[in-house]
Amino acid sequence: MRTKIVAGNWKMNNDLAETQTLIEQLIQQGDFSNKRVMIAPTAVHLSAAKSALSASKIEVVAQNMHQAEAGAYTGEISGKMLKGIDVNTVILGHSERRAYFGETDAILEEKVAAALKQDIEVIFCFGEELEDRKAGNHFEVVASQIKNALFALDAAALKHIILAYEPVWAIGTGETASPEQAQEMHAFIRNLLAEKYGEATAQATSILYGGSVKPNNAQEIFSKADVDGGLIGGASLKAEDFFAIVKSL
Repeated sequence: MRTKIVAGNWKMNNDLAETQTLIEQLIQQGDFSNKRVMIAPTAVHLSAAKSALSASKIEVVAQNMHQAEAGAYTGEISGKMLKGIDVNTVILGHSERRAYFGETDAILEEKVAAALKQDIEVIFCFGEELEDRKAGNHFEVVASQIKNALFALDAAALKHIILAYEPVWAIGTGETASPEQAQEMHAFIRNLLAEKYGEATAQATSILYGGSVKPNNAQEIFSKADVDGGLIGGASLKAEDFFAIVKSL
């Protein structure tokens, strides 16, 4: 049975006081033992978040990491640094990293390999732009992103990968892929995995949906057979909304 997951990507939001307040509110909402709940605060608050959630089942994950173990990369964070503060999962390939910071499939392949070398689980993001969807190239784009960054891995390594499909046109826009569109793409992705790694590996891989998930649409999206949870942006910044989404899974 695949693991059900809801991960909140806080992006570049919340100072320390706001981070602590939101975490306190999340703790008050309660834990959910039958699914994984994650939050990704900004890097400078990862340690504080770990400390605040030490007695909680809510996991703290990183938003990004560099592919090098160490070196002259001013402002960057390595996998070893994340492991040093007991952060064991990282989001890689988010569309904002691709668009604003020039992360290519080749770079992401290196980042994924570096994370796995440090025994860090990866939430790997991918998805098409609006023009790709309109042109009917969305399946081709998604397949290319997955193959280029992940298909050098063996089936054993893939066990440490969580996939997150995020149609770029639905991130922060208020637009959401319909539940049918999400299911269609998730089924395509699972079939892609089955062709490469076999049906058992494909069926064991969690595939999340990311793109303007809110309390009023989460249940319908999550009800689809191949949608195993969500990577949540804006709605994860409000404790009540985030846990309404968690409860929908």
